[in-house]
Amino acid sequence: MGSPLIISERRDSLEIIRLNRPEKLNALSREMILALSETFTDSKTKPELRAIILTAAGDQAFCAGTDVTELSKLSTKEGLDVSERGQALCNQIENSPVPVIGAINGVAAGGGCELALACHIRITSPNGSFSLPETKLGLIPGYGGTQRLAREIGPGRALEIMLTGRTVRAEEALRIGLTNRVAAAGDLLSEAESLAKDISSLAPLAIRACIEAVTRGIELPLAEGLALEAQLFSGLFATNDTREGTRAFLEKRPPVFKGN
Repeated sequence: MGSPLIISERRDSLEIIRLNRPEKLNALSREMILALSETFTDSKTKPELRAIILTAAGDQAFCAGTDVTELSKLSTKEGLDVSERGQALCNQIENSPVPVIGAINGVAAGGGCELALACHIRITSPNGSFSLPETKLGLIPGYGGTQRLAREIGPGRALEIMLTGRTVRAEEALRIGLTNRVAAAGDLLSEAESLAKDISSLAPLAIRACIEAVTRGIELPLAEGLALEAQLFSGLFATNDTREGTRAFLEKRPPVFKGN
């Protein structure tokens, strides 16, 4: 690890990952995508980790998208490579067994919006906004935006946003389900940390099973999704955490979860 474009900070069982290219509104370069992917790969080696916050340096932009200077002269083959690299990163975030909270501090456009969509939960600053304006460049979203946005807010709303390239401000994003919360001015990171603390106090194996049930199950027919849920539910009965949680409830005391 070591790219200055990504800053990772550990606070007990929480990891805060920051995009660090504020002078370019945290636009995604090839190096930045690879460094962010490496950071998420490294997080898998930390069993004590309970939550991740993905945010960015500065207060103007979470991420203004892919660096257009890197897109302007691509061949078809190079374009495919760029799309697959961005999709792999977003898949990595979505499939993280540790919950990823996106703290969207400002503009999340193009690839930045797609990064935000890959997070399990999103909290947005009052000046936060979302857009997929690739049609203005003669392109379409390439990091999973056409798929995740439609699944998040429905195909009609998603197409309207993509076909017009318009910007969705924080309050509208909250209303249509594009973000979970809009933080008060200056409170974005503290609210994200508070949410991460709430999650971290619960049984980590159950948290991971919830994430798997939703992220895998949403792609399945209902009957298969229910079967997946039943499998994950029953598997937890082999864990010490489930025994501790049920025993603590009956004994009217706080549970002590250890992730095993």
